[in-house]
Amino acid sequence: MSPASPSTRCALTSPDRTPRRFRSRDWFDNPDHIDMTALYLERFMNYGITPEELRSGKPIIGIAQTGSDISPCNRIHLDLVSRVRDGIRDAGGIPMEFPVHPIFENCRRPTAALDRNLSYLGLVETLHGYPIDAVVLTTGCDKTTPAGIMAATTVNIPAIVLSGGPMLDGWHDGELVGSGTVIWRSRRKLAAGEINEDEFIQRAADSAPSAGHCNTMGTASTMNAVAEALGLSLTGCAAIPAPYRERGQMAYRTGQRIVDLAYEDIKPKDILTRKAFENAIALVAAAGGSTNAQPHIAAMARHAGLEITADDWRAAYDIPLIVNMQPAGKYLGERFHRAGGAPAVLWELLQNGRLHGDVLTVTGKTMAQNLEGRETRDREVIFPYAEPLAEKAGFLVLKGNLFDFAIMKSSVIGADFRARYLSDPGKEDIFEARAIVFDGSGDYHARINDPALNIDEHCILVIRGAGPIGWPGSAEVVNMQPPDHLLKKGIMSLPTLGDGRQSGTADSPSILNASPESAIGGGLSWLRTGDTIRIDLNTGRCDALVDEATIAERRKEGIPAVPETMTPWQEIYRAHTGQLETGGVLEFAVKYQDLAAKLPRHNH
Repeated sequence: MSPASPSTRCALTSPDRTPRRFRSRDWFDNPDHIDMTALYLERFMNYGITPEELRSGKPIIGIAQTGSDISPCNRIHLDLVSRVRDGIRDAGGIPMEFPVHPIFENCRRPTAALDRNLSYLGLVETLHGYPIDAVVLTTGCDKTTPAGIMAATTVNIPAIVLSGGPMLDGWHDGELVGSGTVIWRSRRKLAAGEINEDEFIQRAADSAPSAGHCNTMGTASTMNAVAEALGLSLTGCAAIPAPYRERGQMAYRTGQRIVDLAYEDIKPKDILTRKAFENAIALVAAAGGSTNAQPHIAAMARHAGLEITADDWRAAYDIPLIVNMQPAGKYLGERFHRAGGAPAVLWELLQNGRLHGDVLTVTGKTMAQNLEGRETRDREVIFPYAEPLAEKAGFLVLKGNLFDFAIMKSSVIGADFRARYLSDPGKEDIFEARAIVFDGSGDYHARINDPALNIDEHCILVIRGAGPIGWPGSAEVVNMQPPDHLLKKGIMSLPTLGDGRQSGTADSPSILNASPESAIGGGLSWLRTGDTIRIDLNTGRCDALVDEATIAERRKEGIPAVPETMTPWQEIYRAHTGQLETGGVLEFAVKYQDLAAKLPRHNH
């Protein structure tokens, strides 16, 4: 049966509702403050809404609109919102759409990571300070999903996630080309002289054939699948391509269901338990998901009053890769959706004892109930758990004298990389390399082809100053490509290491998200070009072979220079944001929990 089959979806809205006095009535129907009621009602009526509607006792449902011309990955929501509104109205709610601070990964300088916490702050204030009883979180591009979930959890009103869906599959000269992934692969081809600049641009254009977010298993697809694994989206929501009719149908049903959630008073913190986050981590491993999921999951958990640590990622390391989707595999979003999407992956995990089936979800049912009959219909895309594409696909957690925490995406370790670095007899999964250290991406681009560095296949490229404080915001720059002379020899990747992040669409097996970062005195701050780094994937160690006395002398020199603070928000961000290991959140904000439990003061 199709994931969108009406016979499996019509029972989402129940006529049996317990009457509630919603928080919005303190604005619109407060007999103790009739003057304030009049003030609150008055200006809403200027666009035609009636006082009878606002005072009806029906729930006011916010629609957090992330779509705009400057957010093309989410722009589909400008159209989808009409179906969300229809669903809300038909289910007995009153929709109110409002804008959310934009986030666009590809275009924002110096990095869109700055916007996640800013969007979070603005959304918290809207949900807390306005007459909103429940909210539909429209998502798509990478950080829109965690930002919305973080905010709804902080306020803790009923919430549901509606993804805008991925673009249609991209094709170039008969070859599947995935958004983002094609950039990194074409960049290498350009440097190697295999394509020209016009071909590069055309390949990029062909990877983005329609509305929607990345059609690869990049951060956008990963985080929307994570929302489903957490139980915050309707079953099957994440993978429906943006232009498909099912996307509009999902928008309608999401609008219906949020009204029920308002009556049932099922809130994010009822759903976001430790088990739910363990489910999300398992999904990321099995899907070959983005390394950006690590800080985002940590951030969402902290705003739910929970801690996700290195041990949680270690526990999922042995989960195999079962999704054959770029960048770790072959296919793209359309085929993944037709194969069953996130529910089919979760079904495999449930059948093999790697998923908690008893957790509550926004459907009002358990995860196990949602997954009944969800086995994949396409074993070329979603492999059996017992016959995977690759074993041990979780993030490998590392530590050492350069950092206390970093991760490596093991599912993108290719055969060439493994043969060159990880297959020495008697030293399997262990290698040593000469460090080439860059201070930010500008330094990397300026010097990567400098013959004086003498970069060869025995080197590891290191970038620092790319973390939350140093950049600021944490930049997607760790997936550095080798110098041109190595690319022309067919060496397409070198080991890379950094205190920043990389695009979820990248196919580089980087060591990244290193914490603490260089800018606050982490070990990368004293590393020098020419130092030997030893990496042991068996023990999870990454160490520079430098003696303690030398390290102490280097520390006296201080940290490398960091770029200037260019905006007021950057100053606030640098002053209050933590490290990637713990989510890169505004540290002062995590103490604010369950804000909706207490109404804000009147404004007059």
